[in-house]
Amino acid sequence: MKLKITAIGNSAGVILPKELLARLRVDKGDELYALETPDGIRLTTFDPTLAAQMEVAEQVMRKDRLVLRKLAQ
Repeated sequence: MKLKITAIGNSAGVILPKELLARLRVDKGDELYALETPDGIRLTTFDPTLAAQMEVAEQVMRKDRLVLRKLAQ
């Protein structure tokens, strides 16, 4: 899919067609992340920072499962 860079005020932007928005499952106001890959730039809804934070949280929950269970009671 070919996209064109257009002027938006003093900045530049890319208009995403409805079909691409639907494939990404995003709408106006949603956030996208641009990840640099060996093949180029990838637009995604995946937040690598949040994913890393969630991995740490899951490790803590696995390690301290019994303590968390007691705190929940």
